[in-house]
Amino acid sequence: MTYTQQDSGFAARETLDGDHDGPFTAEAVVRRLIDEAFSQGHLEVCDERIADEIVEHQDYGPGHAAGAAGVKAVVTSLRRAFSDFKLEIEDLVVAGIRSGRATSPRARTTARTWGIHRAVARSESTFFDVMRVVRGRVVEHWGVPDRAGVLVQLGAIAQPSRLAKEA
Repeated sequence: MTYTQQDSGFAARETLDGDHDGPFTAEAVVRRLIDEAFSQGHLEVCDERIADEIVEHQDYGPGHAAGAAGVKAVVTSLRRAFSDFKLEIEDLVVAGIRSGRATSPRARTTARTWGIHRAVARSESTFFDVMRVVRGRVVEHWGVPDRAGVLVQLGAIAQPSRLAKEA
């Protein structure tokens, strides 16, 4: 089966193979990554569902590992910084082979996070990700986390509105 999507602002043409209601659909892959890898720390899911040749559009800085190793590094870092880290999918849209998700991580930081130590601080923020899934694996990812929002909640920076009033 060939799928072409043009109405949503992007054009994608991919051959979709296999059972579209099974465990390898874009929705199933994204939900499994969020629920099992990120929220529960089951890193083996990254090996199963992240393509070795994944194209990563989110900037993690120099020296970030490619493929499943890079995703596992992100999961490990988040779970180390936030002891009860959990992502909750608020919206999930699947269009052919692309899925977009808005997630809210809710977590308590119990370790040094970005040079900040707040043993009882909690933070919530929104992430927006788009993943392209082919044959049950994520082959491309775009991500926009609200890092500034987390830093404000942890007390590391002032809220922008306060800065504007003080200037």
